[in-house]
Amino acid sequence: MTGACLLAAENSDLKRQIELLQQQNATLQRQVRQQQSLIETLTQRVSEIERGGAKSARISKDLGEERTDRVTAGMLGGVNLGKLRISGEGAVAFFDSQSKGIFPNSEFRVDEAKLFVEAPIWDDVYFFSELNLATREYDDLDLRLGEVYVDFENVSKLWNRDRMLSVRAGRLDIPFGEEYLSRDAIDNPLVSHSLVDFWGVDEGIELFGSAGKVSYVVAVQNGGVPGGRDFDSDKSVAGRLSFDPTRWLHLSVSGMRTGNLAAAEDKDDLSELWFGNGWFRSIGSPDTTTFGANLVEGDIAVRWPRGHIKAFGGYASYDDNDPAGDNGRDIFFYSVEGVQNVTRKFYAASRFSQIMADKGYPISGHGRMGKYFFGPFFTEDIWRLSLGLGYRLSENLLIKAEYTIDRGTEVSGKRRTDENMFAIEAAMKF
Repeated sequence: MTGACLLAAENSDLKRQIELLQQQNATLQRQVRQQQSLIETLTQRVSEIERGGAKSARISKDLGEERTDRVTAGMLGGVNLGKLRISGEGAVAFFDSQSKGIFPNSEFRVDEAKLFVEAPIWDDVYFFSELNLATREYDDLDLRLGEVYVDFENVSKLWNRDRMLSVRAGRLDIPFGEEYLSRDAIDNPLVSHSLVDFWGVDEGIELFGSAGKVSYVVAVQNGGVPGGRDFDSDKSVAGRLSFDPTRWLHLSVSGMRTGNLAAAEDKDDLSELWFGNGWFRSIGSPDTTTFGANLVEGDIAVRWPRGHIKAFGGYASYDDNDPAGDNGRDIFFYSVEGVQNVTRKFYAASRFSQIMADKGYPISGHGRMGKYFFGPFFTEDIWRLSLGLGYRLSENLLIKAEYTIDRGTEVSGKRRTDENMFAIEAAMKF
């Protein structure tokens, strides 16, 4: 009996220990679940913060674009000073062109230096500014104003339509075509741009939004080059409609009119839209002429895990009211770009682009602007082949090299030669 009692007591004690262990295990499981819930909550909060930061940094400059905006990565990795966020991009390069090219003296250059400043104002309203310390288009190092605007994001939430309408007002990129979206050195797989190279910054107002797989952007802007002033009441209108049927296919169509620009008295003598390494400019009498251009372009992008093909093509019609002659011009243009990653960081890229101008037009390309843009030597046909290699050391640092072949024909039939260029560049952002 004594042995049986001891055995029963031991069994009872063992049972209590097992029950205690079960209780402790249940407690630990609850704690693990609570910790997991806390982790998920914190992860969600972090994601919301990141989405908010990305939103304020313009993850998609015009909703529905398939790329991260050139400012975003820098903004998200920039410096926070309270509510103020500062970031930047830059590039240093070496250029060597043939004797009739734009860099015949084998130049080292600060190719690009930009500072971005952004701050929330109220709710979904943000202020953004871009300061250009150096750009390829200017030989000096003067400070120039890029984009500066106030952004009213997701206005359509007022009628329960998420991201259908946002409004931006100030000094804005001209939303024609898509090459300008990847034009900055850190985003461009090559050193050069296409011959066409549509881009520009102008004062005005922009509406953009998306609905499902369709997105849009439309802007009304001053149209002429003089910053901060407009010498003609007619306005520039540009817009783009995009469609993304799948993750690997992107389509868009763009349209624009520069508006009527008054070349007389050197007022609006150039459009704000950059074209062919110059602008649209009057080719009529500088004393009396009003001029303008109408444009249309289609874009397509096909992507796969290790590369892409992008292509665009279109038509521009130039005209003016010069009573001395018929200056109307039909201009056709296109570009095809291919990029293939050889390894995770190393890639090869190429681009072919061409402009064909009926009766000729001022197109400088990689030639000298004094001769081919401001001078009387109009170009009728010009093409560019760019071949390059790149190596991304990180998301913030890119090394790339390129050789570019340029050929053209003037309206006189004379060939444009000796404009080829070699370039090597280091592009970075913070």
